[in-house]
Amino acid sequence: MKKLINNPADVVKEELEGIALAHADLVKVYYDPNYIVRADAPVKGKVGVISGGGSGHEPMHGGFVGKGMLDAACPGAVFTSPTPDQMLEATKAVNGGAGVLHIVKNYTGDIMNFEMAADLARGEGIEIEAVVINDDVAVEDSLYTAGRRGVGLTVLTEKIVGAAAEKGLPLKKVADLCREVNAAGRTMGMALTSCTVPHAGKPTFDLPEDEMEIGIGIHGEPGRKRMKLKSADEITEMLIEPVISDLPFKSGDDVLLFVNGMGGTPLIEQYIVYRKAAEICKKHGLKVVRSLVGPYITSLEMAGISITLLKMNDEYVKLWDAPVLTPGMRWGI
Repeated sequence: MKKLINNPADVVKEELEGIALAHADLVKVYYDPNYIVRADAPVKGKVGVISGGGSGHEPMHGGFVGKGMLDAACPGAVFTSPTPDQMLEATKAVNGGAGVLHIVKNYTGDIMNFEMAADLARGEGIEIEAVVINDDVAVEDSLYTAGRRGVGLTVLTEKIVGAAAEKGLPLKKVADLCREVNAAGRTMGMALTSCTVPHAGKPTFDLPEDEMEIGIGIHGEPGRKRMKLKSADEITEMLIEPVISDLPFKSGDDVLLFVNGMGGTPLIEQYIVYRKAAEICKKHGLKVVRSLVGPYITSLEMAGISITLLKMNDEYVKLWDAPVLTPGMRWGI
């Protein structure tokens, strides 16, 4: 195992220390329990928006804390759910009196711990809404979930919902918007290689040089099928066609096309995939009105990609274009 780490037990703590030093103008980092909040938290009268999950998916979620996106993020150990005390302290830290929204990816540990934190926060008089993201079309159940996994759409949801909260919308409207966006998007991913969790010291799974896994999860969970390696165009078609048919998307729809690198895939390859994905969208009569390309929800150093499509409307476009200033995403400032 070759990694730029010191002691595997200190990886998350030392990462958080680096974030605190590199982005002191944008975020504040707290320890024991670990959580990240925007530098001006709490913002009085604004709905707080929180997400979280295991570390190893950077920049999600801590890289999306800041103006126009998340108010706080709770990083668990690598590929491990954060604890209820992290979520509770983060919730209290961003409570500006207008309530707090929890955006939860559909993983069993995340859901259970966020529910416990929400109950504790309500006991302290904080109004809480929670929305589960479940956009992965690859499998209905996995090692970590009951139902579909929450993957790439999480990033798009956090941006759109974060912008709505920044505008001053009330908690119920922000939560309803979150549910609507979740219902309007789908994702599918694949892997060329495994990743190596630091404390494990060896690859999560074995994938021969001439094979790939279609429908992989962001923790290395098995996908739909393993097969011989195909060309970039063939892989792109195998990912996006199930996404288009699942919602289903239909001719005339405006969409946001998001091609995500899983951590070990260079941008040159991501743009090759985007090129083919955009071509397929056009063939289906879908109009790509917004796009995102890059490693936004990763799986350590896994080589692979995911493709997300979100059906857009005028409101979503305005909220997507709204200013955002975070370590991992920024425009319009």
